[in-house]
Amino acid sequence: MTIPDLDDLIAEVDRTCTTAHRPGGQEQPDWLALLTTAAGLAGRLQALADDLVEDYVEHCRMHGCSWTDIGTALGVTRQAVQQRFHAPHKRYGPETMSEELRQAMTHVKRAAVQHRNNYIGTEHLLWGLTAEDNSATRLLSAAGASPETLHRTVGDRLSMGASQAAERIAWTPFSRKAIALAEERSKETGSAHIDCDHLLLGLARIGRGVAAEVLDEAGLSAETLDNATKDQPMPTP
Repeated sequence: MTIPDLDDLIAEVDRTCTTAHRPGGQEQPDWLALLTTAAGLAGRLQALADDLVEDYVEHCRMHGCSWTDIGTALGVTRQAVQQRFHAPHKRYGPETMSEELRQAMTHVKRAAVQHRNNYIGTEHLLWGLTAEDNSATRLLSAAGASPETLHRTVGDRLSMGASQAAERIAWTPFSRKAIALAEERSKETGSAHIDCDHLLLGLARIGRGVAAEVLDEAGLSAETLDNATKDQPMPTP
């Protein structure tokens, strides 16, 4: 893999910023437009770099590495690495979730523990969301799907592991992304809490992981679920 150098990145900015260059090349380009495009490109590269490191931090945690060891590998303190890569269950505490999502999370954790998995993947999240009636199962029904069938299907994808250290359960990168997307969705809708349907949409939107595969096989794309939300009754304040 060849990492692009500065000249490559400048060329990419020039190529993608079609509004910056005036016809004939007689005038100075729109430097502010180029700067905006360059900043956007830099942001995407930084986000990709952060995701790369975060992925390996999660794998280190899943395989029993301590925060001290991870901090040493990254050249920072244990406190610094914990603050940067805090676990979703600490960032998204009970106060940020609806009552239904808090209940679903108990099913999520139970699925991981019972299968001796030292991680929470998208399959655990979807299994927990479909374990009982909530806004996610109601959204699935509105989209023409059977929550019970999906629950059985994703349950068949849960594999038995060998971990018995429940305190070491870590969220996979796809699961972290799904809950982050759910938080964005809750803000978009003006909700005070992250709800089950928000997390379901987050799982569909990432388009990767076991949950996305199960949803896709059932014909439930992010767009399909998003459209189904329009047929849902407004939540009672």
